[in-house]
Amino acid sequence: MESHADNVAPKVLLICSNGDLTDRIRHDLEEVGYGVETATTGAKGIEKAKKIQPALIIIDRLLGSDSGLNVCQKLRSAQFCVPILLLMARDTLEDRIACLEAGADDYCLKPYQEDAFLKIVQIYLQPGDTSSEQLRFSDLALDLGTRTASRNGREIDLTMKEFELLRYLMEHPREVLAREQILENVWGYDFMGESNVIEVYVRYLRLKIDGNNEKRLIQTVRGVGYVLRES
Repeated sequence: MESHADNVAPKVLLICSNGDLTDRIRHDLEEVGYGVETATTGAKGIEKAKKIQPALIIIDRLLGSDSGLNVCQKLRSAQFCVPILLLMARDTLEDRIACLEAGADDYCLKPYQEDAFLKIVQIYLQPGDTSSEQLRFSDLALDLGTRTASRNGREIDLTMKEFELLRYLMEHPREVLAREQILENVWGYDFMGESNVIEVYVRYLRLKIDGNNEKRLIQTVRGVGYVLRES
């Protein structure tokens, strides 16, 4: 894993009430060059997030009397747009939906595995595209620098995973994309879940980009996958 010692270390905020898990994650992140701040409760985590403005927030779903999902929702309501990862013990479709509804970009499964965890963290902390390039399809625009979309002048905030999914679709307009292609190119790591997760993300992406009863652009190709087209 590439070290960030020669650059300004990205700040990671870890919100976790499990002391042993916190120590392990902090050690592994610092070993590869990330700066780490921790909080043991959701309230303290939100307060620290406002103070340090981290590049990535990691939240344990189990936070004593609080819920990591609830903390994630509060951070999104407070307009934190940085990637948020949840530490979760289960990997069911219902858990993925709960993760997405809370506003998280992705999740890491417990029990904690260093290599898999750091691989996901690296994906979300790799340098972004600083260009001013935009992708356009019909009345939908995607700004690659700010990772935001707009449609008919209406700005659309996207989580990182929503951005990557929409970007992939817009880079292949009118091309039918199989679920396996989307998993491989958007998730970018060894995703162990079923392709049902794509349906979940597409549903929420549609809610955002078709928010004003606009024409649906992401079309389902039954039994195959999805295609970006106007009709």
